[in-house]
Amino acid sequence: QVQLVESGGGLVQAGGSLRLSCVASGRTFAKHTMGWFRQAPGKEREFVAAVNWGDGNTYYADSVRGRFTISRDNAKNTVYLQMNSLKPEDTAVYYCAADWRGFRFAVESEYDYWGQGTQVTVSS
Repeated sequence: QVQLVESGGGLVQAGGSLRLSCVASGRTFAKHTMGWFRQAPGKEREFVAAVNWGDGNTYYADSVRGRFTISRDNAKNTVYLQMNSLKPEDTAVYYCAADWRGFRFAVESEYDYWGQGTQVTVSS
């Protein structure tokens, strides 16, 4: 069992930055692909970014590529999402998720564990 706790959300003006963190419990963090998803009001949850468990490769949705950076620190059981040049359309609840040895990083149903989410609001 893995528990995920996100933090770092908040209110920021357009063009600003935030860094989200997600701390995982347990001893198997390094064997999980870690992903960030988001859900805006009235919309379905969507893939944002992921970092592979094996080679550490990173993957991004087109809408955030070049602005967001995902990284992980296996020694701290933590995954980060650095968000720069934020736009009002980035406003959403952001969720951290873990997928045991996962490779289908953008597929929501592949993820085994989810955090409770953290609200990010970008004002124009």
